[in-house]
Amino acid sequence: MANLDKDKRRDDGAPPSRARTLNLGLIGNSRTSALIDRQASIVWWCYPNFDSDPICCTLLKPEEREAAHGEIGIALDGVIRTEQHYERNSAILLTSMQDAEGNAIEVIDFAPRFYLHGRMFAPTMLVRIVRRKSGRPRIALKVNPAIDYGSAPAVTRCGAHHISFVGVDQAMRLTTDASLSSVLDGRHFFLHESITLLMGPDETVDGAPHDIGRSFYEKTLVYWQRWVRNLAIPFEWQQLVIRAAITLKLNAFDDTGAIIAAVTTSIPEAPHSGRNWDYRFCWLRDAYFVVNALNSLGATGTMEHYLDYILNIIADTREAPLQPVYGIRREQVLDEYIAPGLAGYRGMGPVRVGNLAYRQRQNDVFGEAVLASTQAFFDTRLERPAGLPMFGDLERLGEQAVRCYNKADAGLWELRGSMRVHTFSSIMCWAACHRLAVIAGHLGLGEREAYWSAHAETIHAEICARAWNEERGSFMSTFGGQHLDASLLLMAEFQFLQPDDPRFVGTVQAIEKHLRRGEFLLRYDEEDDFGRPEVAFLVCTFWWILALARMGQKDRARGLFENVLSKCNHLGLLAEDVAPDSGELWGNFPQTYSMVGLIQCASRLSVSWDKAY
Repeated sequence: MANLDKDKRRDDGAPPSRARTLNLGLIGNSRTSALIDRQASIVWWCYPNFDSDPICCTLLKPEEREAAHGEIGIALDGVIRTEQHYERNSAILLTSMQDAEGNAIEVIDFAPRFYLHGRMFAPTMLVRIVRRKSGRPRIALKVNPAIDYGSAPAVTRCGAHHISFVGVDQAMRLTTDASLSSVLDGRHFFLHESITLLMGPDETVDGAPHDIGRSFYEKTLVYWQRWVRNLAIPFEWQQLVIRAAITLKLNAFDDTGAIIAAVTTSIPEAPHSGRNWDYRFCWLRDAYFVVNALNSLGATGTMEHYLDYILNIIADTREAPLQPVYGIRREQVLDEYIAPGLAGYRGMGPVRVGNLAYRQRQNDVFGEAVLASTQAFFDTRLERPAGLPMFGDLERLGEQAVRCYNKADAGLWELRGSMRVHTFSSIMCWAACHRLAVIAGHLGLGEREAYWSAHAETIHAEICARAWNEERGSFMSTFGGQHLDASLLLMAEFQFLQPDDPRFVGTVQAIEKHLRRGEFLLRYDEEDDFGRPEVAFLVCTFWWILALARMGQKDRARGLFENVLSKCNHLGLLAEDVAPDSGELWGNFPQTYSMVGLIQCASRLSVSWDKAY
């Protein structure tokens, strides 16, 4: 069944290990998503949606304390070798297992996504197909969902050809052509040809599981390969860019247009740091970067859908301040609590549900909301190009930017214990006014263009006066401050300064001097609520690479980029952070910020197609 033309980046057949790592694969369909380890165990699956109670949660349960619930897995008797890769240009994950006698199986995992009757068919369902590759393999199925963040097993109800698991947000039904007794007792049995597991809503499945699974597989493969075929990818690093683009697409919620930062919660930014956060929500900042990256590849559909989300939020808030983060259904309140049923990644708790960042003032969000919308005014390919009504909505954000550009906030790094006037936030307020002026000019609104241009000039002048440190020869992270912040590397990206401006060059050099750790960058080098940062935030290194490329140092930028790529896991995915000394990935996974940076750098550094051959 599996297509033989596979992704070039693939596992090298590592021996099986149960140690918790971020060597995981992501499957999904923009409605639901799951993480699968190298032994084909689904170790994280929030069901039915991105922010739901995880019915698979062993990612956050250390091995020595692992209970019998919270995992959907498979065991090959006597396994000695596993291999994992994606079906070429798709979100379909294949895991092969082999025992010492040469008996082997292949596990195919995916979430259905394809067009049906003129509409997108993407149910909250996972499909698992297990097929014999050679010999007489004996396997065991483990289907043990949890409820209440790992606190207890789901209640099991057995039907004629299915098993329902209740007690979760939405009951989950397993429909299968495998022996139900084998599923319930978890005992090994001989796999003769193949079995199919359909896991989704507690509804009757119309057809044989084998036929449905094969049909869904074929249609889902066609969908993804067609989607990839329309991407405008760079000549170099094609497979990594494609994988990053698919990952970003999977993190966009079809129902509302929200874009989550990552599918996990509470993977620590660093070992035993306590920097454990729930990223299963839509940060307006992160969403802008995702939209910008996909737009650069020609995948504008995510932007169109996200615009519905952000415009509805603007309508919801009216004159209230814009929050930095919202729920995937535009929820404004994301109260935070600790889940006692989960000990945490490698036992490093706490496991947090919700995120109090929604209460923070982060003044950069006005700029990101406007920037995410700007292309819609200029791109004539769009089904619904933006016009005067959207411009009116965005002007409301511009007015907030004017009021807040020199006001203290928590900053983009969401400091919980201090409020200062952050330079990056002020730059983004400038960007809001600057882009509104550009849009007004495009719409022929001369008076509004002059109005927003004047505000942009005022903000620009104040930033240059108050954030520049003559003695250090660099912009500082805060007005009148003495510390550096890697976000200042984006000044040229946002057109605040030209890349050859001595002030920008000096800022890049100062950041290198103070924030560099090996071949990576810290976000900042001052103590915060949890002490001094220990690991490098991957997107900051990507911003560094982009800045060097803009300054004409492309050879140096390419070397740094290749080094970052070497830290991708075996499937080409990145988390939020990396330990500079060991190269180990930390932080929530897979992190959209990091995948965005990979796309941006590859596009900037690749040889152009017309000079490639």
